[in-house]
Formats: sequence, C-alpha cells, structure tokens
Amino acid sequence: MHYLIGDIQGCDGPFERLLERIGFSPSRDSLTVLGDMVNRGPHSLKTLRRLASLGSSAQAVLGNHDLHLLAVAAGARRLHATDTLAEILDAPDAAHWLAWLRHCPLALQTQGWLCVHAGVLPQWSAAQTLTFAQEVSDVLQSENWQAWLHTMYGNQPVKWHDDLQGSERWRCIVNALTRIRYCTPDGAMDFKVKESIASAPTGLIPWFDLPTRQTAHTPLAFGHWSTLGLINQPRLLALDTGCVWGGCLSAVRVDGGRREVFQVTCA
Repeated sequence: MHYLIGDIQGCDGPFERLLERIGFSPSRDSLTVLGDMVNRGPHSLKTLRRLASLGSSAQAVLGNHDLHLLAVAAGARRLHATDTLAEILDAPDAAHWLAWLRHCPLALQTQGWLCVHAGVLPQWSAAQTLTFAQEVSDVLQSENWQAWLHTMYGNQPVKWHDDLQGSERWRCIVNALTRIRYCTPDGAMDFKVKESIASAPTGLIPWFDLPTRQTAHTPLAFGHWSTLGLINQPRLLALDTGCVWGGCLSAVRVDGGRREVFQVTCA
C-alpha cells in the first residue's frame, strides 16, 4: 500500500503514531511526504532520521521549510526566532542530512499522483512540472548549490514565461512548487494572502481552481496550506492539516485500492 502524508514539520511523535495507525511496514508499504519535513515542531532531526530509516520505502518532496534549512546552512538566510533547526545544524552528521535533503526532488509522480509541496502554475502540464522541478534539483545537487541559494529568495517573477533563464527561472519554479496559494485570474502568483478560501480577497483564486490549469485532469496532491484543511477529491488532495499548529497529521492511501484517510491528533 502507498500513502501520501502531509506536512510533518518536525512533529516526530505524531509521525510515529501515524505510521502505527496505518500499520506501516517498510517491506510491504511505501509513502511519500509532501514537503516541510522539518521546522517549527520539536523534533526535526528525529523526523529526518525516521524517514531515512525507512529506506527506499519512503520518499519526500522538498517544501519551503526544508529549503529554508538549506539556505541557513549556506549562509543565505538567518534562523528565525520560531525556527527549530539548530539541532540539525549543530549535529555531528549535519552534512549528511543537508546532502540527504538536497537529493530530495521538488516534484515526483507516484501511483498516478503528481506530488508537490505547494502547487503548480496553470501553464504547466504534469510532464513540464517534473522537468522544471528537475532543473532546480540539478542546481541543488551541483557544486554551486550554496551560491544559488543566495539568489533563491524573492517574489519576482510572479508569472511564468518560457524564456525565463537562470536564477529568475529557478526562483519562479521554486516559488510555484513550494510557496504558491493564490493566483490572479491570469496566473500571476500572490504571496501575501495565506487565509482560507472563505477569506480570500476579491480577485484572487486558489491555484488549483484556475480554469486554465493544464493539470486539471492529473491527480495532484500537495500540502503547505494549513488554513485550507483537508481536501479529498477524486483528482485533488490537500494534506496539510496543521499538525504543528495543534491540528492533525494526515495520510491518504492512494495505491488504487479503496482510498482511505488516516489522521492522528497533534498536541
């Protein structure tokens, strides 16, 4: 059986209980975490160790908090007061975990589901999403990964153009895959509004409701948007149910059998 799991964010205790809840067996089952494995929760290092201990039965895409950890390690960002990343950065095997994260993709396809952390731009097909994500992965796995992280942050460009190049192109890809929530009707990303759909300002549309979205007929799963809550539709899964904020940690079985939702509460 294969499970998709929402944002863990260093909440290793609930993650352990969720694995127990679904009866996860590495020899029989597999899972995909939809990004934000670390930060804000109390046990980011334990979370990475638990994921890695599952070997090839576990995979994950990178989220904005995972990239933030890499950026801090590269000297491109400073730790925030609410960050809980010091235990990783100070660990004797910190270099191992940073390399482990750098080799996680920003998008992948499994069991027919396109998996990303935040979303995709309306112009992208599933194949293009995977191709563009691989471009960024190639940079992250190169010798220049630290220098590139110094150029990663920023809100521009807000719209995709095929002729984007270099850091602007990769920044746009990263922002779509790890930060997007709302867009304007013409597909420009908005990074200010984080509220639920009920509170959305006029003129902004959730990225997945854009009528021009090329992946509308592709099963797509994402996390990132805790105020959105669980969405469980035939071709759309939103799985950030706010574990780190006292909500639930969620998993959904997606291997073609009966779809099941599993949740554990988080203190």
